[in-house]
This record gives sequence, C-alpha cells and structure tokens, in this order.
Amino acid sequence: MRTENRPTTLRELRASGHLHRSVKAELRDNLLDRLRDGRPRFPGIVGFDATVLPHVERAVLAGHDFVLLGERGQGKTRLIRTLAGLLDEWTPVVAGCEINDHPYAPVCARCRRLAAEAGEELPVGWLHRDDRYAEKLATPDTSVGDLIGDIDPVKVAEGRTLGDPETVHFGLVPRANRGVFSINELPDLAERIQVALLNVLEERDIQVRGYTLRLPLDVFLVASANPEDYTNRGRIITPLKDRFGAEVRTHYPMDLADELDLIRQEAELDHPGGAVSSVVPGYLLETVARFTRLVRDSTSVDARSGVSARFAIAAAETVAAAAARRAALTGEERPVARVCDLPPIVSTLRGKVEFEVSEEGREQEVLEHLLRRATAETFRRTLGTADLSGLLERFADGGTVETGELVAASELLQRVGRVTGLAAIMDRLDLGDGAEAPEYAASACEFALEGLFLTRRLSKDDLDGTTVYRT
Repeated sequence: MRTENRPTTLRELRASGHLHRSVKAELRDNLLDRLRDGRPRFPGIVGFDATVLPHVERAVLAGHDFVLLGERGQGKTRLIRTLAGLLDEWTPVVAGCEINDHPYAPVCARCRRLAAEAGEELPVGWLHRDDRYAEKLATPDTSVGDLIGDIDPVKVAEGRTLGDPETVHFGLVPRANRGVFSINELPDLAERIQVALLNVLEERDIQVRGYTLRLPLDVFLVASANPEDYTNRGRIITPLKDRFGAEVRTHYPMDLADELDLIRQEAELDHPGGAVSSVVPGYLLETVARFTRLVRDSTSVDARSGVSARFAIAAAETVAAAAARRAALTGEERPVARVCDLPPIVSTLRGKVEFEVSEEGREQEVLEHLLRRATAETFRRTLGTADLSGLLERFADGGTVETGELVAASELLQRVGRVTGLAAIMDRLDLGDGAEAPEYAASACEFALEGLFLTRRLSKDDLDGTTVYRT
C-alpha cells in the first residue's frame, strides 16, 4: 500500500481486508512466490545455490528455526540477514508497542489495555521489514535480561507496583516479535543463559523473573555457530539443539569461479570519491583467489580454524592499495596493480591464518611458497601457451630488467624496451581496452616476466624491494 493509503486505525485496517499471518507463514508464502517467479531469494550469496540454499529453503518452508554451522568467514551472518528480505515490505502494528503487537491480536499488557479502551479506534502504525530483523552477538557477558527482559526500575519509580506486568523492560527477543531474530556464535553464550531460550523455541513464550507472565511470541529464530566452538569455547546445550528444527552446514566457495565472484562482489577496489581509483586486473584477482584456496588446502594450516573469505577480500584490497601508493609516489596517471604488489599481502595477512604447531617459525616461508604456486598456476592458464619469444629476446645477450613496487610503469617499459607480440599478451590477459595506457602494458610485462621466472626460463634476484630478472 502507498504511504498515504495505509489504515491508521483498527477499523480502517479491517475494512482494507488485511489478513493476519504469522511470521513463519509470511516467510513461507513469500519464498514460494519467489520460487515460482524465479526471482532472487537470497541476494548477495555466492556459491551456495546447489548446496546450502536448498536446505535453508526447506527449513523456511517447514517453519523450522535453524542453526547455520560452519567455519569463520563462510557468509553465515550475510545469509541470515537476507531472510528479512522475505518478509512483507510493510506490516501493521499497534502504534507505540515495544514488541510490535499485531492490532488483531495484541499480547502485551499495555496493548490489551489500550485495545479494551479504544476498541475499533485502536491506533495502527506500520513497520518496514528492515526494522523487523534483530541480531545479537553472543558474548560471555550476555544476560537473561539482555535477551528476555527484566524489571524496569524507572517504571517502578513512576508508581507502578512490582506485580504490574507493565513494569517489565523487554529484552531483544520479545522486541523482535513478529520478525526474525538471529544469535551469532551461539556456543559463546553461557549455558545457563541458553536455558532462557528453551521456552522461546518450543512454547513460543518468555518468563521474566517472578512474573506470572505469558507472552506468546511470533518470532523466527536463527543462530550461527562454528564447529570448533563446541570444544574450544563452549557448546550448544542438548535441549536447545533439540528445539532447533534444522542444522545447515555451510562451506567455503567450492569453485575458483565462485571465489572470484565473491572477491569482486565484496572487495572495495574502486573508490570513486577518492583522488585515485585503483585497477586490479583479472589475472591478479585470480592469483589472489588461487592463493586463498591453496592456503585453505595446505597441510601446514589448521583446517579446523579455516581460512576466511575475508582473507581473499583483504588480500585484493591490499593489492589495490599498493597500486594506489605507487601511483601517488611516482606520479602514475592510473594506479594499475602489478605482480610486485602481491608479496606485501603475505606479511599483512599472516595473522589471519592459524598454522599447525609443527610449522611454527615457517609461516612466512609457507605463505610465500603458496603465493608463487598461485602465480604460476594463473600464468600457465593465461600465458602458458602464448608466444613470449619477443620478451625473451630482451635477455638473449645477457640483458637484465630491474623493477619493483616503486618503479613507475613508464620507467619499467623503458627498461624492457620494445617487445614484439606485447599486444597479443595483453589480449590474452584481457587488457585490450588499456592498450594505449603504459600502466596496463607494464602490468602485463611484469606478469609475463614473473611467469617466465616461475617456469624456469628466467632467473630473478630480490634485493630490498627491487627485483632483477636475468637469464
């Protein structure tokens, strides 16, 4: 309904023909509509179409509260937040209600009293679906009062008696009534606090201290957890696990293409409002994606901890930042990333990776080796069958080429000299649109030089940020 046409009283709401549905019915109906129409159900979620999302859809259609179980950085919170998009855009509430009571069926003491007094003139407000989602990061200091509620001393000081239900200050769960509530990292919640959620999941009501208060809630509850947390930091108590209708396992991107899509979607590589906008060519993003997957699969890395998707995103952003730094220092017109911008990500992101105890002291060495492997794999895919004889001729008589992270693109091209077949190399690297810009040509040349080194057709010396390629 348009804003100006929305009913403002209970009488007008009934006359409009509005039907009251529970949150789970609302989610189910809207999900079925999107499935029939082929519209996106979970926008922004990459790599879960054939694995995770079908389980989530079945849980929603069954009306099951569920737990997303997976290692860090697998998009659990992002997925949970998309559930709010399945709610109706606007829903009626009793105006001023703390827990979003529906005008047809108010449940809190304040709204029941107001409904008895106002009758069909009960004031109606409207709540957007973005305001019907709430989440809480489970921390050891979270209390029952935070989640469920407690006595409000201010209301008592105003003259109400302790037995008055209106002296209750509602917690996060009842305030999410008629919406979606998420608890992130549920095992971190103290076990005695988890007990407070038992009634919410089964009887759909809450208990606050000594009040004889029965407050039927209409809430869809979702939680996330890391499998490692079950032993290291806590666990989900058995009665609570039993009350969740489904447990859905998540995973890291299974394909290189999904990893790349995720990086392109999440990494902030371009800053249009800034002085410069870095360009990270596709083959360098592919190198970052391959590097992330190699680190994730390495036997030197603790598999239980996992390697977050944030690792790849931060790596791509670091490469873009290195290009912007070089452009600012050397006066390059366009900050275009090069191979020399890759090594800094090793030292920058080493803290994001948990290594096996046996690899203590070798962390830097392991990551550098995996980065070289990733670069070599990308080179073989892009330029493995390319004719690089024009570039190799530069070294036929014992010549060398010196480059580095602070060597400007124009200077590097002067050192390399004229290269026969450079346009073909750039086409293979999808840099055809930047053929006239020296920054793109320099990036292609440096990547080809590094590939020739990694395939043992050139040698390389690294000295204090300077790289020298030679025969």
